[in-house]
Amino acid sequence: MPRSKNAVASRARRRKVLKMAKGYFGSRKNVWTVAKNSVEKALCYAYIGRKLRKRDFRSLWIARINAGARQHGMSYSAFMGQIHAHGVELNRKVLADLAMNHPEAFKAVAERVKK
Repeated sequence: MPRSKNAVASRARRRKVLKMAKGYFGSRKNVWTVAKNSVEKALCYAYIGRKLRKRDFRSLWIARINAGARQHGMSYSAFMGQIHAHGVELNRKVLADLAMNHPEAFKAVAERVKK
């Protein structure tokens, strides 16, 4: 019985990787071994980046809330402590949006937790 190498599937796999490598510089876009390594590394970076994005946004929200809280005479930690103590059910994303785009609403929240 002859050996079957299944060239159709192999070629499809290579074509898929080379398609993902589209736009890369030099031999990274058209040489199979180089493109495969580049795409594998890029997928690792993409996976890590999805985790880092969550951290980056949280730190951005914290910075915005801190800036808004300091305008009302409180630090970030004191503000968040009072938020939780008063049972205000707003998360950091919403508070940061209020601090940036709706300062009057953020002021109302700050005045409520200051009391």
